[in-house]
Amino acid sequence: VQLQASGGGLVQAGGSLRLSCAVSGLTFGNSAIAWYRQVPGKEREGVSCISRGPGTGYYAPSVKGRFTISRDTAENTVYLQMNSLKPEDTAVYYCARDPYHCRAVTTGMASWIDHWGKGTQVTVSS
Repeated sequence: VQLQASGGGLVQAGGSLRLSCAVSGLTFGNSAIAWYRQVPGKEREGVSCISRGPGTGYYAPSVKGRFTISRDTAENTVYLQMNSLKPEDTAVYYCARDPYHCRAVTTGMASWIDHWGKGTQVTVSS
């Protein structure tokens, strides 16, 4: 299983970025894919998750209304559209596979994740 995040960069506050997570080695439609972020010295924070099957999106309160998760099953890719970015959104963003219907993000327990991808840096300047 491989997950590769991309699309990070430097953006001004109020701007937008779209992250991509290319997934391989698993049955894409049967896996929940989550986005996490981490700031040095802090634990990884679950940001969003898209469920397997119907593709229901889940969001952390800190990003709800600003971020949108989606997927392209033909491309085996999950996207995280990030709008109205704030300096506190600055972090390394990771995508990950959750085998349990987005349980990791909804419970706050990252231990449910079984595969992590490498991260992509997002920096939001004020």
